[in-house]
Amino acid sequence: MKVAMLDPSLFTGRYDDSLCAALAAQGAQVTLLGRPMRATDAIEPQGYHYRPHFFRRSEALRDRLGEGRAFRLAKAAEYGLACALGDLRLLTQADVVHVQWLPLGPADRLMLKRLAGRVALVHTVHNADAYHADAGVQGRGYRALLDGFDALIVHGDTTRAALVGQGIAPARIHVTPHPPMRLARATQADLDAVPQPMLPRLLFFGTIRPYKGVDVLVDACIFLWRQGHGFELVIAGKPFIDMTPMIEAVARAGFADRLVTDLGFLTEGRLDAHMARADMIAFPYRYIDSSGAFLSALHHGKAMVTSDAGMFGQLPDGVATRAPAGDAAALGEALLPLIESPAIRREQGARARAYGDTMGSWREMAATTIDIYQRVLEQRA
Repeated sequence: MKVAMLDPSLFTGRYDDSLCAALAAQGAQVTLLGRPMRATDAIEPQGYHYRPHFFRRSEALRDRLGEGRAFRLAKAAEYGLACALGDLRLLTQADVVHVQWLPLGPADRLMLKRLAGRVALVHTVHNADAYHADAGVQGRGYRALLDGFDALIVHGDTTRAALVGQGIAPARIHVTPHPPMRLARATQADLDAVPQPMLPRLLFFGTIRPYKGVDVLVDACIFLWRQGHGFELVIAGKPFIDMTPMIEAVARAGFADRLVTDLGFLTEGRLDAHMARADMIAFPYRYIDSSGAFLSALHHGKAMVTSDAGMFGQLPDGVATRAPAGDAAALGEALLPLIESPAIRREQGARARAYGDTMGSWREMAATTIDIYQRVLEQRA
């Protein structure tokens, strides 16, 4: 079985790599089509092929243009032309085209229209609300695009219920639980680049977007610092929002020495180093279906504090400390026992690691995914 896996912008490279390798181990001939690799990517294809099919010209201009409006416009123009007029043979020669992300709704519609009827189409809906309503034109028309797929894959009942509520037939939706992931292991250089904690350390890591509630976390930390509680906050990752107001708020409150920022596209090894140095990890998301960041942190065995949104609200008791989404005061209260008690941190961290060990494997996910492909192909035949 030939599978063309699409993640044009490599939004979830670690997920793509894990799934493609597992599918290949099950005997599928898999090609992952994305953009040219960057220094921060850690994809090393095992048993499958990688093709930098998208954004080749705009990525070549990235260093010159920076990552501002000009670069985004160049990417949008190139992708739009590729979807409307580009060579689709790598896709149409496959048995199944499995789309992980649809990065630009109006352009994606053109590509899907060209593929319709020529190849089986499967899409993993990582979030029922595309980009959590943060992406503007990127997610425009996303719901309508879902009608063009033969099957939709989701990672839990929250997303499934949301899609059914949007009018999608339940028979087209397949649930495949998301296994834990492991980022590339930190090197000694990665560890040396992350300062040693001076106090109990709370970490937020990953891309920084409005829905992830970093501002809620900062407000909760300022509240606790003002009460005299001693701990550090580390924010590590690429911001897609203006971080200046939050950083200035911490400074005005007199706690600039308690905040450590490492902002930018970070390698997986650097993120792994941050997790290794942390005592607690925070996921204060306003809304989420499933979180790859959370699933990539479980094996570190660190105490977790989360909101109650999406998958977090369904976690077994004791795996994480939860607080109502968007409530800074409640988040502060949830954090306090973890900050004050190393024993509680150790106990909860052990539960988090144990929970990750029960969540299934990529081998199981690949087998389920291939079964979905086969059913789709049989239906088309």
